[in-house]
This record gives sequence, structure tokens and C-alpha cells, in this order.
Amino acid sequence: MLPPSDADGNPETGEPEVRQDAAQAQLNRMRQAAQSRGNQRISPSRRKAGQRRSALPFVPGEYSGRDPQGVGKVFNRFVSERGWNSPVAVGSVISRWEELVGPDVSAHCTPESFSDTTVQVRCDSTAWATQLRLLRSSLISRFDAELGAGVVTKIEVIGPAAPNWRKGLRSVKGRGPRDTYG
Repeated sequence: MLPPSDADGNPETGEPEVRQDAAQAQLNRMRQAAQSRGNQRISPSRRKAGQRRSALPFVPGEYSGRDPQGVGKVFNRFVSERGWNSPVAVGSVISRWEELVGPDVSAHCTPESFSDTTVQVRCDSTAWATQLRLLRSSLISRFDAELGAGVVTKIEVIGPAAPNWRKGLRSVKGRGPRDTYG
């Protein structure tokens, strides 16, 4: 069924029918709702010449909901609102290990686990385990700068895995072979 034309008019009142599109009707409803709340509309003709229309003063760094935001900022807010900071921090420490500690350290030391705020790192030699123990405080401060304060508070260094020399049921107690593997 086709809608009546402008010339048809309203049969009950005899007045010609006035058509509005959906957008205009919605705008009129919004204006009426604003008037009922007490908001006054300032027409463009009543504004001073050269005066710019501004609903709220611009405050840099404040989120208004309509300002464009970077993807990283939006994602960080999304993660923190849902309480996902610690799982994301675990993934970022392990996945960004080479970037965070540098290529020299990452070539000889790899993270094995991350629980609470402690990272367990296995080194391929005792020399690198000692070196990582010496670098521990500077690495923690770097993690604080890159990932946020308190994400990593302790680095537990594990030396290389040496073979077990105990064979059979009986063995002699003692120090056994020394560290000759690195």
C-alpha cells in the first residue's frame, strides 16, 4: 500500500498532511526532551559573530567519550576495567623478553615461569646465572618502566641443568663432579 500524497490530506480534520522524514522527527523529539529538562536552545542567529560553538571546554588528557583515542590507550583501559592486568602482564613479560632484557641476555637466559610477581629464569651457564643475578635490580626497574610498577618484583635465577651422576642403587656421598658445563 502506498502512502498518501501531499495533496490527499487528513480525512478526519480536512487539513493537508505534512510529511516528515524519520531523522527530522527524531530531531524534534530530542529537542522537546531537552526543553522538558530545562535546556535552552541558542539559535545560530543569536550567537555573536566569530563565536565558536562549544559544549564543554577542552581539557587535554581528559577522556570525554567523543574524543578520538589511540588503540593502545583504548585497549589498556579495556583490560584494566575487566581486571585482566595480571594475565596480560604475564604474557607481555614472556613474549617481550628479548625486547625487555636485550639480545645479549635473552640469548643465554630464558624465562620459564611467571607466578604472582616472580619470574623464574633459566640460564645456559653458571656465568650467565651470576651475570643475571648482578643485573637483577636494573632489570626490575626496567620492567617497572615498561610494564608498570609492581608487575615484576622478583627475578629467580636458575642455573643450568647438569646431569645426575648417581647411577644404581648405591652411591658414595660427596660433592661429585664440579661445574664443568659452562
